[in-house]
Amino acid sequence: MPQQPSRRTFLGTAASAAATPLLGSAAVAPPPNILWLTWEDIGPHLHCFGDEYSTTPNFDRLAQRGCVYSNTWCSAPVCAPARTAIVTGVSPTSTGAEHMRSMTRMPDGWKMFPGYLRDAGYYCTNNGKEDYNLEKPDGTWDASQGGNGGAPGYSPVHGHWRNRNPGQPFFAVFNNMTTHESQIFKSATNKNIIHDPAKARVPAFQPDIPEVRRDWARYHDLLTAEDSQHEARLDELAADGLVDDTIIIVTSDHGCGMPRYKRFPYDSGLHVPLILVFPDKYKHLAPKDYVPGGKSDRLINTMDLGPTMLSLAGIKPKDFHQGLPFAGPYEAPPRAYNFGFRGRMDERYDMMRSTRDKRYIYIRNYNPHKIYGQHVDYMWSLPSTPAWEQLYNEGKLKAPQTHFWETKPPEELYDLQADPDETNNLAGLPQHKATLERFRKAHYEHELAVRDLGLLPEGEMHARAGKSAPYDMGRDPKRFPVERILAAADLASSGQSGVSAKLAGFMKDSGQCRAVLGSDGRPDARQGRGVEAPARVEDGAEG
Repeated sequence: MPQQPSRRTFLGTAASAAATPLLGSAAVAPPPNILWLTWEDIGPHLHCFGDEYSTTPNFDRLAQRGCVYSNTWCSAPVCAPARTAIVTGVSPTSTGAEHMRSMTRMPDGWKMFPGYLRDAGYYCTNNGKEDYNLEKPDGTWDASQGGNGGAPGYSPVHGHWRNRNPGQPFFAVFNNMTTHESQIFKSATNKNIIHDPAKARVPAFQPDIPEVRRDWARYHDLLTAEDSQHEARLDELAADGLVDDTIIIVTSDHGCGMPRYKRFPYDSGLHVPLILVFPDKYKHLAPKDYVPGGKSDRLINTMDLGPTMLSLAGIKPKDFHQGLPFAGPYEAPPRAYNFGFRGRMDERYDMMRSTRDKRYIYIRNYNPHKIYGQHVDYMWSLPSTPAWEQLYNEGKLKAPQTHFWETKPPEELYDLQADPDETNNLAGLPQHKATLERFRKAHYEHELAVRDLGLLPEGEMHARAGKSAPYDMGRDPKRFPVERILAAADLASSGQSGVSAKLAGFMKDSGQCRAVLGSDGRPDARQGRGVEAPARVEDGAEG
């Protein structure tokens, strides 16, 4: 093995390796290698994204070679649904995979996107966990180090491009747990926190208490550690002489692991970093707005990554893909809106849907009778979560720090330029009526386009699907009359008075309109703090 080059060598003058054209065609340029570095549970908190508290020198230098995309969202603010959207290029609200570890299956004939890369001759590896909510077809990976729910560390042997055939192009994902939410759990007892908690930025919706500050400091320590670990993969790339032949992608599965970030489809929970690096040989495949050393405010969803990888390899994305390729010969026009969602998070059910453009975010709450901060055991392992809850129970907080422990309005609208912490809800203000109506329309059209299966209780969705894939059921208007069900859910969750007669009309639909708002039926003090649920179409099991 050649001697490891310095990081300066990698970032400047690494030599290119000879490559064999894909499928032996000398008439076309060889296909690019693709190196994909995934950080778990991080928002745009790298220093190169403007976080002055952050210490990420290696990726700051990498960003100078590439382009930073500052308006990138994941589809869901938690791992399994978010990773499912990435690997399929389809919204989990279409495939029935939106709930946390709700294993289901894809329609017959579909592949996860690495399977299509393998068909084209790529060597595809995954070094780290998979954690998909859909059954993985045979032939998805040449080698995968992790499985669903598994989180092994980096392996220098398994799941590495170095095991491919000579000259074979590779698609290699490296992912580890260093920045995962679980790594913050011991912040209260960790005596080796490096970032000064006193200098941490506390968002307006969290209380300024030691537990919150130590959690933020620990999180930023983890970012620094991951910065070094992922840099080792870049050093390996340089040692193998592959820098000039490899497109590099840096991103996350979903947003930061802190409370009211992870699991919540605000910009805080859905916003992820994205850095793209295209060597000179493959600048013709870069997005049209790609500027080396620059930034782009283009709206990108991580659901777009799979179709984009196919496009980079010269493969036309499939008709079923809902993600939009943002690079390569099949680059699509930029998005006008980004979309996100929340379903069941472990033991707690909720339904929230999010829409944003470059300035505003709109959230539609279909379970407004539930508080935001429903108790999820895993989230309560963060020191800041129970400390925050205790202050609320003792009456020691003021708005907006109280909002997390209270029930929701049916609609939320925030100006991300003026209010990046999303605390000043504009939805009820007359001067924002036109903006609100624009987002309502975009949300409604998206719900119909994806045929959102989250409008059904989870158990009923599986019952209606039977032996077919939920996606196929969702496209059958007899089994899933989405327009009628969406109308029922909209009305039942609207907070409007005097709608009982209309709701009673929906109940005459012979079971065809059992909307999601009826999926819990049992508000309790912990979930709703004694607030009665609004009128709902039908009570049923949570699934």
